[in-house]
Amino acid sequence: MRIKPVLIASTALALALPALAQQAVQPATQAQPQPATPPLTQPSTGTPATSQPGASGAADEGAIQEITSQSQGEPKPAVEYPGWARRDPWTVGALNPTDAGLNDAPWGAASGAFLSTLLRRMDTPIASRWAHIALRDGLLAKTRAPQRVNPVDWVAERAWLLLRMGEADAARMLVAGVDADRFTPKMVQVGVQSALATADPPALCPLEDGIRKYEPSVRALVQAMCSSLAGEPETASAMIDDARRHGRIGGIDLTLAEKVVGAGTDTGRAVTIEWDPVDRLTAWRFGLATATGIAVPARLLQGASPQLRAFQARAPLLSPQQRLDSALIAGGLGVFSSQSLVDLYSAVYDSTDPDDLPGTDAWQLRQAFAGKDQAARVAAIKRLLGTGKDPLQKEAMRAVVARAASLIAPSKDLQDDAPELISAMLAAGYDRAAARWVPVVRSMNDANADRCWAMLALAATDVSRAEISSGRITSFIGRDQSKDKVRSALLVAGLAGLNRISTDTANSLNRRYGLGLGRVTSWTRIIDAAAGRGQAGTVLILMGTGFQTASFDRLPPAHLYHAIAGLERTSQDFSARMIAAEALSRT
Repeated sequence: MRIKPVLIASTALALALPALAQQAVQPATQAQPQPATPPLTQPSTGTPATSQPGASGAADEGAIQEITSQSQGEPKPAVEYPGWARRDPWTVGALNPTDAGLNDAPWGAASGAFLSTLLRRMDTPIASRWAHIALRDGLLAKTRAPQRVNPVDWVAERAWLLLRMGEADAARMLVAGVDADRFTPKMVQVGVQSALATADPPALCPLEDGIRKYEPSVRALVQAMCSSLAGEPETASAMIDDARRHGRIGGIDLTLAEKVVGAGTDTGRAVTIEWDPVDRLTAWRFGLATATGIAVPARLLQGASPQLRAFQARAPLLSPQQRLDSALIAGGLGVFSSQSLVDLYSAVYDSTDPDDLPGTDAWQLRQAFAGKDQAARVAAIKRLLGTGKDPLQKEAMRAVVARAASLIAPSKDLQDDAPELISAMLAAGYDRAAARWVPVVRSMNDANADRCWAMLALAATDVSRAEISSGRITSFIGRDQSKDKVRSALLVAGLAGLNRISTDTANSLNRRYGLGLGRVTSWTRIIDAAAGRGQAGTVLILMGTGFQTASFDRLPPAHLYHAIAGLERTSQDFSARMIAAEALSRT
């Protein structure tokens, strides 16, 4: 498998992001890290605090120790962590592993250095919304770090990938799970990026010492903002004035920092933000503007990456209407759930003047749930599904109407609408509601029946009702009009990966129709071996590396087969079924 190069500086998020320090592999003490690629400001080397495997940092607070001049050592920082408040750096996460579909040892004996490299080099976004969700939950799980990796750097790598996936809040949760005095250079840089992605300038303040070492270009501005937020307006104003005279950063970057300073108490500073000279967004510009409630101009957002749009979608200081377009992109990626999107539309509905409601999407969503009859509800769902302008927005609108679609009674009279209704339900994971259409599909015409049957054959929990047979699959392939029969290849790959057809049947269909499922690469061998050893977390990471493409049309069918098989073998069957069905829904 060809591993795509990491795009740390700008391409991954269309932001000017600093490089991460290279991964330290020894678990006890760290070598002095070197930068992976040229950052905004070259990180200086340093020796971070040593972490021992399994050490929680707990201290015996009842012990008595004689203090001498020799034992005092260096002065301690003003704020100390009491022993009982220490967190174990080897076990950081926000989700119960069971809730994320993982076992107690998701990495097994896999090398942490190898897994960290896969995380760092993964290109995003990935092809599948459900694969995104499964990978995010796996990265958020509170599991023990793998062997041969510094535990804090392992958290940093997880958080950095989450940021590149558009998961700002998830990344922030991981960063917040590590004691600040244990931050490595890599973690400092990721901490800065998570603070900017979540539009949270106060989160930069605990990182001032690290910023002084590894991000000196913004040190003075960070100090000024933190002084203002700490109630020291005179100091903050003096620092901003000094930065304007002698600093290396000017223009809107300085003005936005001054805007944050002005938000403090008794600063007496007011500035106007001029966006006209600005031709691109950076993490700094987005984070500070959003933190002060300033809406970024549409022309800059339109050229921004989908991940940055996902950052904006969760910005609390922006109105629901300002966040709506970005929220649809976030929903298409998998960052926003179906319920989150419905909640946002509800907020838009509540904030809209009643005279202006008719004809809006918020009104249509209400009609999809509460229309006078089923025909009115279906009509509203169809109008909403027709508003998707690109693949991400289209998939998001499916998730928006998913719950409403699950309330529609299956009927042959709706056979022209059934494929989209089923696609919508599966976009939100309503697999049991979608399965109610199985009896109706048998009486549909071929085109609609084929599309509905293929999704249900992959998503249904009760395989016996789906009528999966070689004859039915052959009929589907014979009528498949997709380019190079990509839908047929994805169908057979999904069925084989889920063990819903035998290996002999899959091989026979593959040879007969040239579906490309037999391709063997280093990636297929590694993910098969990881699945065989029960390494559920390793399988998730490898799945992400195999899905580094813009759409399912460009995803090698062999990658889908081995990813689905790996998930199935490691007891992640729900994710496996949803990803397989999504492949047929989105092609």
